[in-house]
Amino acid sequence: MAAPSDVQQVPPPAAGLPPALAEPLAAFLDHLQFERARSVHTIRAYAGDLRSLFAFAAERGASSVDDLTMATVRAWLAAQRTAGGAPASVARRAASVRTFGAFAAERGFAASDIAGRLRQPAVPAALPTVLDADQIDAAIRTRAPADAPAPADPDLVAVRLRDGALLEMIYATGVRVSEVTGLDIGDIDHERRVARVLGKGGKERMVPFGRSAAAALRGYLDDGRPVLAAGSDAGGRALFLGVRGGRLDPRSVRRVLAAALTAAQLPVVGPHALRHSAATHLLAGGCDLRLVQELLGHASLATTQRYTHVSVERLRSALSQAHPRA
Repeated sequence: MAAPSDVQQVPPPAAGLPPALAEPLAAFLDHLQFERARSVHTIRAYAGDLRSLFAFAAERGASSVDDLTMATVRAWLAAQRTAGGAPASVARRAASVRTFGAFAAERGFAASDIAGRLRQPAVPAALPTVLDADQIDAAIRTRAPADAPAPADPDLVAVRLRDGALLEMIYATGVRVSEVTGLDIGDIDHERRVARVLGKGGKERMVPFGRSAAAALRGYLDDGRPVLAAGSDAGGRALFLGVRGGRLDPRSVRRVLAAALTAAQLPVVGPHALRHSAATHLLAGGCDLRLVQELLGHASLATTQRYTHVSVERLRSALSQAHPRA
């Protein structure tokens, strides 16, 4: 299983900040990376939020963490809202400041927690985007090698085999994009149809997958991956390879799904919609909520429970259209 090596690409603290702001920011990013094993995406989000706050505060004379006041933080958040920031984004920025404030006080970069009294902004609940089973089936079928133009191009067939196996695996297991691209060949137990997944915070879990995904994986490993790996060892033991033989990256996964949905004449959504769909379809089929939580790798059952709301909303919509007294 591949370690999240892209964490090493976290950019350094912003140039131009006073040293008494740049140093604690750098220490905080190291703390997130090496002590808390946060994903590169999480670290970049924290880094961007705090650079924005520090630049805002520096323009108002702040030169150290102790110069950051609640008034400054609140003014910065208000400026984010005025600039059109989405409620979820503003809430995340507030969470970034709260986490940093606790760290700075604990490590001696500040005399007290600068944001301990900062209230978390309310975020309107938004239901996740979900595709139905027929839509997902239609998208996956567009990746069938048999649909490739004749004469068949071995490289094109290999890519289609990979794309089909990739989409099957995401939908079958509900894994995150970073998790599926992090899979190695040795993480797949074909006999038991189980994948070993490295999730958030470096937590490992075993995720089962069905016969359809197993067949797609076998076809890709037999006839697709060897073609993509030919002449290059850049991908090592990575399960899913790009056209140049290196490990497939999350951005490419988004392109693969977008192309499949476009070919199926469906609205384009992100790969996370497949994860949402897998969870919703499992719950609609009677799967226990805690089993779905374990499958998805959610730390909190409350995160999984939102998929029950999706099923209820769909039922309400169907009722309003079909019931004579709705």
